[in-house]
Amino acid sequence: MSPVIELLSESPVAFTTMAFVIGLLVGSFLNVVIHRLPAMMEQAWQSDCAGPSETALAAAPYNLITPASACPACKTPIKARHNIPVISWLALKGQCAACQTSISARYPLVELLTGILSALVAWRFGFGIEALLALPITWTLIALTGIDVDKQLLPDSLTLPLLWAGLIASVCFGRGLAAFPVDPQSAILGATFGYLSLWSIFHGFKLLTGKEGMGYGDFKLYAAFGAWMGWQLLIPVILFSAVAGTVIGLSLIALKRHERDVPIPFGPYLAIAGWLLMVYSDWLVTPWWSVPR
Repeated sequence: MSPVIELLSESPVAFTTMAFVIGLLVGSFLNVVIHRLPAMMEQAWQSDCAGPSETALAAAPYNLITPASACPACKTPIKARHNIPVISWLALKGQCAACQTSISARYPLVELLTGILSALVAWRFGFGIEALLALPITWTLIALTGIDVDKQLLPDSLTLPLLWAGLIASVCFGRGLAAFPVDPQSAILGATFGYLSLWSIFHGFKLLTGKEGMGYGDFKLYAAFGAWMGWQLLIPVILFSAVAGTVIGLSLIALKRHERDVPIPFGPYLAIAGWLLMVYSDWLVTPWWSVPR
């Protein structure tokens, strides 16, 4: 066994510290995903709607890698030493190194949140398959939350891989791990019931009111949680998300950070509830909800 692997497997502190540092780095990339992925989708839609002559005029490459990160105000490329998660923002006092324009505190907060949640996952599960599966799920949920808050959108390019990964993981690991993923039968039923339940609520609400209460991305995210955690946890997930939505929504309105008539995306609350139950279901659910494994 490699000395590094041996250290990580035997020392929870070492594994948690490594997960925190990696989480900070991943958080920096998630800022790019949150900002660029909706723009990439819009660019693709415009390209699909454009005529042949317009399509021929190819725009400059724009994806998660190209162009390099730059200041939104002065367009100066960000140097590597100015792109160290959290530390660079603090050292520059929240300003661009070139033009001193203020840089939103959201960027280091996303990095710090990703680091902290990654560390919690590592500490909770220890070095092993469960942690190595839970970390990318955590990162995906952070990206989905940021995009949904900004654009009220849960991209298929994130929700569908999360769903399929849960089903595949149930086949590969579902019968040998204590927490998750669940067995294939529970995963398939979870994905099916998760999608159809919110789909039915959506169409029933629309039929009664003529309004859309949620988006199709919510169905897919809920189905993804069903695929990873099984049909048994679908009801706790939706209950926890409803509580989170009520508490956070009322708090935002009370603090005058959100208008009453402006829709609040449901995806972030699903993500919060799903992550909590993925990591802490033994503490949050088992005392009052029977979860057969």
